[in-house]
Amino acid sequence: SAPSTPEYSSWISQDRSTDAASLTMRREAAELVERVMAHYRDNTTHEADGQWTEPVANYLDADRWQREMDAVHRSVPLPLAMSCELPGPNTYKAIDVLGVPVLITRDRQGTVHAMINACRHRGAKLLEPGCGVSRRLTCPYHSWSYDLAGELRGVYAEKTFGEVPREGRSLVGLPAGERAGIVFVSLDPAAEPDLDAWLGDLRPLLEGLRLAECHHYSTSELTSPNWKVTLDGYLETYHFASLHPKTVFETNLSNMMAHDTWGPHQRIAPALRPIAQAVELPPDQRDPGDCVGPIYWLFPGLAIAGGWRQKIAVSLVLPRTATESVTQQIILLREPAVTEEERQTADRFGEWFHEVVRDEDYATTYGVQQGLKALDGTDFVFGRNEPGLQHFHRTIHQHLDVSAPRAAR
Repeated sequence: SAPSTPEYSSWISQDRSTDAASLTMRREAAELVERVMAHYRDNTTHEADGQWTEPVANYLDADRWQREMDAVHRSVPLPLAMSCELPGPNTYKAIDVLGVPVLITRDRQGTVHAMINACRHRGAKLLEPGCGVSRRLTCPYHSWSYDLAGELRGVYAEKTFGEVPREGRSLVGLPAGERAGIVFVSLDPAAEPDLDAWLGDLRPLLEGLRLAECHHYSTSELTSPNWKVTLDGYLETYHFASLHPKTVFETNLSNMMAHDTWGPHQRIAPALRPIAQAVELPPDQRDPGDCVGPIYWLFPGLAIAGGWRQKIAVSLVLPRTATESVTQQIILLREPAVTEEERQTADRFGEWFHEVVRDEDYATTYGVQQGLKALDGTDFVFGRNEPGLQHFHRTIHQHLDVSAPRAAR
């Protein structure tokens, strides 16, 4: 049986922040509600200019998958953590990305760093995947220790080991930066990412969500098929009625949304069921958080759902192999869950999200993956009502096209 749909409560209508980003977000939210209401009145949805076909081989080809990893995941700044997963000084998040053990830290001054999660003595992993607090990073193998900026601070039994120059044995750093409550890391140690240019005009809308002020409640993981098969399911509302009749469709209308893009990033904004009543209200009496459920999607694989609500579900999809990816489901709360009732409510929200994605979305996409080989030589078609899929695949093609001349050189 389908898990009971959690009750949602709006946050955006209660936000009284007066900073520029918050004002921009609320103004844009009112405009977005009007756009979605127009679709509701007309029984329409945002449409692309035409259809898009994508060869099935592009999901199946292991060599192409490797080129995608090089052109995308090893080249662009990856959103690998929410700021509130590192809520204060001396906190960390360890995560494996494409076989690279990444360690993200916040030092005593509150500055974020990223580095290879491997001791410079013999390469042992310093910390297992997850979030935590630690004033010092100590290798479990031989007790070499580092500060949270990655600098070598201690060598066990150095008198017998021999002197180790500290400046030459720091952890291998990775470029990292923090914007709008999200931590970005580049897997290329030599990269010099411009995060402001990467986010562009989307940045103030993300900042208005005030994600950095949220509280990290829980993280769970799901395995999933090929990263593109997986992410295709996040970028359209066409499937809500058929795949989620007793879950998502209980609160969201199907095949009815607004769509926006900012460079490689995008937002789908489904109509929520209370829009049926709100459409009769004057604009100043409409609660955007009750009318529209925007999902902000940062390329190549971070979805922020419920950003206008009290509880937020973040999905981080990371490829592992050509046929498998892993999804971190990160639950954020506007207010910490202090009482037993609050914790139970947060638990139910996270469990509902986990079960729906596992038992409905990913169960279906695993079926998609099973059929890929038999369908090799054919193509998939994305409809005009699936502009998010079209934008996603078009962006991947663009990155492959840019990387091809570099590879040739």
